[in-house]
Amino acid sequence: MGHSHALSGAVVWLAVTPALIALPGLTSPELATVTGTVLSPPELIAGAVVCAGAAMLPDLDHPSATIAQTFGPATWLLSKGVNFVSGGHRHATHSLLFAAFAGVGAHLLGQYSPIGRDVLIVLMIGLALRAIGIGVPGRTITSAVVNVALTAAMFILFHMLGVTYSWLGFAIGVGCLAHVIGDCLTERGCPVLWPIKTRWLLPFDIGIKTGKTFENKILGPALSVAVVALLCLRLIPA
Repeated sequence: MGHSHALSGAVVWLAVTPALIALPGLTSPELATVTGTVLSPPELIAGAVVCAGAAMLPDLDHPSATIAQTFGPATWLLSKGVNFVSGGHRHATHSLLFAAFAGVGAHLLGQYSPIGRDVLIVLMIGLALRAIGIGVPGRTITSAVVNVALTAAMFILFHMLGVTYSWLGFAIGVGCLAHVIGDCLTERGCPVLWPIKTRWLLPFDIGIKTGKTFENKILGPALSVAVVALLCLRLIPA
């Protein structure tokens, strides 16, 4: 479900950010001695939000999903287009190829199209907020308005805090990959090596049923605790 995907994206981002030290092109290597990563605290948080949103991207192939209603008709039409191009739900967008394509595409946007980059960031923030339950149940348009307002406020706040997005492609790719791995744990699996259509299951003979007790009562709370613990670990100096 959406909240599990978004939380898993944030967890993976916070877990792997120390590896960014080895990547060229990031702007604050002196921070590594304090935070264990080259990102400032606002960038760590922004990255967690963006990665959480990116962990929802593969499900834009599902026009009936709640996430397709994030920005009302705009994201619904986007979802319809993604569904048509990808071949339906859990096809092309649920693969390693899509994760790589999304990550590289986001990096190129960040490098060469500031407007495109900002649109992508706004979409990621909106997807993350919607996934964790921001909105009014049963009110699609009202929920979209609330999401737009909160997304705009968060985007402006990140800008005021001096967040840069040299890490954008990495966050988008990691988020998409987290989604694919998560869906491989469910009973339906994913076509990880698309266009090869064989679906992968992890572990191979056990499928988690989405929306059931395990996800809602165990996995969701565990991921929430992991997000808080990792934030504390990254933001509080040793």
